[in-house]
Amino acid sequence: MREPLVTIGVCFKNAELTIEKTVESIINQSYPHKRMEIIFVDDGSEDGTLPIILDYVSKMDIKTKVFYGKWRGLGASRRVIVENAGGGYIVWVDAGLLLAKDHVKKQVRFMEENPRVGIAKGRYGISSAQNLIANLENVGDFVHFWRDAEGFVRSGKETSKLPGTGGSIYRVEAINQVGNFDKNIMGACEDTDIAWRIKLAGWSICVTGATFHKWRKETLFDLWNHHFWYGYGLHYIFHKHGRKNIFPSHKMVPPAGFVEGLLYSMTAYKLTRRKMVFLLPLQYTFKRTATCLGFTKSHIDSYGHDNARAYTQIQQ
Repeated sequence: MREPLVTIGVCFKNAELTIEKTVESIINQSYPHKRMEIIFVDDGSEDGTLPIILDYVSKMDIKTKVFYGKWRGLGASRRVIVENAGGGYIVWVDAGLLLAKDHVKKQVRFMEENPRVGIAKGRYGISSAQNLIANLENVGDFVHFWRDAEGFVRSGKETSKLPGTGGSIYRVEAINQVGNFDKNIMGACEDTDIAWRIKLAGWSICVTGATFHKWRKETLFDLWNHHFWYGYGLHYIFHKHGRKNIFPSHKMVPPAGFVEGLLYSMTAYKLTRRKMVFLLPLQYTFKRTATCLGFTKSHIDSYGHDNARAYTQIQQ
């Protein structure tokens, strides 16, 4: 059978420190390059990311489109990719994400074998190449999806968790059925929003055995800013879909983060035998505090306005 065409969607902004590794992991995919296309969307970079991308484009044997423009946010950026995708599937690869060589091959095969699956999340791989803070982030996400991944491989069950875009494959039919990504979401949670709408439309969401790694925040300052930004975006979809449906508000408070981190640390230690995982309760408390304050700030600012502007396509 001929492999279906798959689109690799890469949204980025100011990612010159990590984008090369991300692109290299795409180039090294075992999936036939003639059946892949890459769509890059630069959402207002002010560093050297775009020149790096253009240099790679001139050398790749994969069909590529590049869009750039002033900052509009992730919702609008992802819409650009969906509207220009030629494939029936989109594998989302954010800057700083590294795919295992067979990632795309496994994801596409899974979707072909499961026609009612709208989204399939890959599995986080654990790496120890970064510092303590980054390693804790890796382990936390690994444990978060570990039970679902193992359960699906064994028994074919769906996951109840709403996946992010990074490392996930989305069926374009499912995205279009629910009206594409919400362009009003300029910060985080555009993926949570569309995953919830795809789930409500009757599509299944699963976790597969396709592995990827993610370059993590290495300082408490960066980690704080990231989760503050997440909380800021969460406010919009809370009002759009209802708090109980997306992320129960009681789970956002710092004490809930401590309990979650404690539970994860126990499972993580069984899987890794690394003593550093017992710091997860402190790290999760820290992250939940940032999320809570970001949500509060968003509420005060009445987040959700639309200042969309057009992108320009770079002609090849």
